[in-house]
Amino acid sequence: MAHVIIFLIVAYLLTFLWNPIAILAAESTNRSELDRRGLLYFKQGLNDPLGVLSAWVSLDFCSWKGLAGQLSQSLANLTSIVRLDLANNQLSGGIPDELGTLPKLQVLMLASNMLAGNIPGSLGSRSRPLSYVNLAYNNLSGGIPHSLAACPSLTVLNLTSNSLSGTIPSSLFNGTSSKLAVVNLRANLFSGSIPEFHKNNLSGGIPTSLGNVTSLTQISLGTNQLVGAIPESLSNIPNLTMLSISYNDLSGHVPTLLYNISSLVILYLGQNNLTGRIPYAVGPNLEALDMSGNKFDGLLPASLANASKLQILDLSSNLLAGQLPVEIGNLAFLEMPNLEQNQLVHAIPIELGYLSNLQMLSMGQNYLSGGIPSTVANLSGLFLLSLSGNRLSGQVPTGIGMLLPNLNELNLKNNYLTGSIPASLANSTQLVMLDLSFNSFSGSIPSELLDNPSLSVGLDLSNNHLTGSIPPEIGALVRLVLLDVSNNKLSGQVPSSLGHLKAISLIDLSQNKFIGQIPEFLGNLKLLTQLDLSNNNFTGPIPTTGIFQNTTAVILDGNIGLCRANTTNFATIFSICPRISTGGTKNNNARLLLIVIPPITIALFSFLCFMVTLLKKREHIFPCYKETMKKVSYGDILKATNWLSPVNKISTSRTGSVYIGRFQFDTDLVVIKVFHLDEYGSLNSFLMECQVLRNTRHRNLMKAVTLCSTVDLENNEFKAIVFDFMANGSLDMWVHPKLHQNCPKRCLSLGQRIRIAADVASALDYMHNQLVPPLVHCDLKPSNVLLDYDMTARVGDYGSAKFISSDPSSPKEFVGVGGTIGYIAPEYGMGYKISTGCDVYSFGVLLLEMFTGMKPTDAMFTNGISLHKLVSSAYPHELCKVLDPYMSQEGNNVFATLTLQSYLMPLVEVALLCSMDLPKDRPGTRDVCAKILEISEAFLES
Repeated sequence: MAHVIIFLIVAYLLTFLWNPIAILAAESTNRSELDRRGLLYFKQGLNDPLGVLSAWVSLDFCSWKGLAGQLSQSLANLTSIVRLDLANNQLSGGIPDELGTLPKLQVLMLASNMLAGNIPGSLGSRSRPLSYVNLAYNNLSGGIPHSLAACPSLTVLNLTSNSLSGTIPSSLFNGTSSKLAVVNLRANLFSGSIPEFHKNNLSGGIPTSLGNVTSLTQISLGTNQLVGAIPESLSNIPNLTMLSISYNDLSGHVPTLLYNISSLVILYLGQNNLTGRIPYAVGPNLEALDMSGNKFDGLLPASLANASKLQILDLSSNLLAGQLPVEIGNLAFLEMPNLEQNQLVHAIPIELGYLSNLQMLSMGQNYLSGGIPSTVANLSGLFLLSLSGNRLSGQVPTGIGMLLPNLNELNLKNNYLTGSIPASLANSTQLVMLDLSFNSFSGSIPSELLDNPSLSVGLDLSNNHLTGSIPPEIGALVRLVLLDVSNNKLSGQVPSSLGHLKAISLIDLSQNKFIGQIPEFLGNLKLLTQLDLSNNNFTGPIPTTGIFQNTTAVILDGNIGLCRANTTNFATIFSICPRISTGGTKNNNARLLLIVIPPITIALFSFLCFMVTLLKKREHIFPCYKETMKKVSYGDILKATNWLSPVNKISTSRTGSVYIGRFQFDTDLVVIKVFHLDEYGSLNSFLMECQVLRNTRHRNLMKAVTLCSTVDLENNEFKAIVFDFMANGSLDMWVHPKLHQNCPKRCLSLGQRIRIAADVASALDYMHNQLVPPLVHCDLKPSNVLLDYDMTARVGDYGSAKFISSDPSSPKEFVGVGGTIGYIAPEYGMGYKISTGCDVYSFGVLLLEMFTGMKPTDAMFTNGISLHKLVSSAYPHELCKVLDPYMSQEGNNVFATLTLQSYLMPLVEVALLCSMDLPKDRPGTRDVCAKILEISEAFLES
């Protein structure tokens, strides 16, 4: 028996110890099962709407979609997963820890999905050959795993555009042993603000250890919340080709040696708080240098032009002074978009004409003076020319268009340019956008200019001194989207060729001297969404088709000769067109009845409509209003907002949530306010907003695109209002950018603040003094002041508003629980009747906030100290101490002193008077509006 046992042991040893094939086969089975198990765990945790993982069922997992395996040369039949690529497949769910069990994984690509949760720490291992990780464009949260530092072969780490937080682990950059070449931790930049989705929020400083990784070639850390200085150690990376750290909160000086890295091609430092001077020399291979939105000062050194390969140079929004050096003509490609808030006070140097290869030149929002040098016309390759928002004067060089055949956009708005508009611009056959608004151009509109079908984005000639009629050649602009010739001295009739503009979305002919009837063909322009014909001499009946069915999209005020052809359109402004008598002398009483009775009837009918709605609270509101509005369903709103997705939500309150969206087949974004009807007072808020929107029409008040009153999928009441999208957000965002994640980065200039104050004052004057009965907003504050694409202010959110009556027999309106703390007038707490003085108080606080940058509810305002008292104690001799410091960057000391005495002190005086505690001490809205408009006009003329 013992012999048998010995024989079996020997046989086992001979079989397995001397037969490695069997051992390796067993090991192969175990490792393959480990790969399969990790992949199946990964699949189980995902939502797969496209079904890309549906074929993950066969035994040969290396044939599964998105996978690649590798046959081991040392282990018989052992296949391991080395590549997992499922990018851009709409996958959602989390990444399981089991994915870290794939022992031979080298490449992991899951970018452009909707994955959430944390990045598993199990991905990092010293035994794993992981070399390429791309998880960009998801919604991953949490921190960057420190364990990734344990991957000795890692060369690319791309975590762009997620929702990561925490600090950047310094252990990732463990010196010479690291093979990292590319580190991308930035957020994706969208137009306007960056949504929370696809927005990293990494904080802390840039790790000093980053400079120890000599293998790095690309570093991108932009659009986070990084603070502190740029480490000197970054200058030690010998092969660095790109460094992008824009849109953070970095401060201090830039290390001088950083500019001189010989391999550096792209250096983005924009939108931080960096200081110091522009470098005298940069690396010989540098092609792009962005230093915009910082606090760099001093002169632009001429030696910078020695960077012969420089293609992009952005120095906007700094504190630069002096003249552009002549030597800058050596640059091949120059881009200086919006050199805002610089202290450039010189004329444009004629040496700019030496830049024969210049393609983009934008120096807007400065204090440039003098004329536009004729040598600018030598820039034959120029693609974009923007000199807006300066103090340029004189005439535009006559041959500018003839010598700039490649010009795509010309923006000279908001200067003091005179003379006629050059007809030679017609020779710029690629021109798509022309903006000459807010100047002093005179003469007629050149017919040659309009005979240029390339003009498609916009033609803005508003706020000049143009005369004559609109040339019939305008019909050639068949692709034009925006036409604005408002506030000129144009006359004559609207040419019939204007009806050929089939792509037009906005037409503004207001503040001119046009005559005749409003053309019927305007109602046939299918894409027209805004039409302003106000303050002209139009006569006759108002058309009733197309855009004229939406009274919120058409402005006709100031045309006293107009009348309406039916009982609904523009009922609050114009009377019904009188019928022509067939003969005989008309009876004066009959004529009076014909004129007076219809408006009274319509007013009574409108009031009954509103009362029936209040009583029934049914699905359809304001039946006399619904036919003039675009009809949208509950389903339309769901699709427009991605099923009311949190990603689309931009704000919320007790009574409603606000979403951004776009309706199917529409090109414009809209804002949709959905009311929380389960909250007390929400329905009344909706009805009040509807009543205000229905009875108001002013350029500084928000307008509704349409309403929706129906039931949702569960048969619950659903009510929403759709508004135009305001491209520049709210005033609150601009006055307190840090409370909105420093977006927008740029601050309001003094001129913009004065214009916004004038806009809001005009809106209040309209509500208080031009409406019958007067309207009190009751919740005026910066977050309820919206700014459109050209920074025009519009007051919105009328849920707390009240119409007040002077009739002593009418029920008294007392202030209830409404408004916002800090902006509520003191008398609110004492049972006072609602009055326009309540809005005047809120407006005063709003002005103080706008010019100091301090909220009335800041923590410093305790123990009887308020924003009003703080400013009052500093007024007038120490006013500079409490003003927003960013306004002081707008000019030299002489200009600053003049500005303080001529504009800021009078504005602050108005704000202090408006925010007095006692209502009797406050001025009336009409006086406030007149004073602010006077200050605004004086500022524009200075």
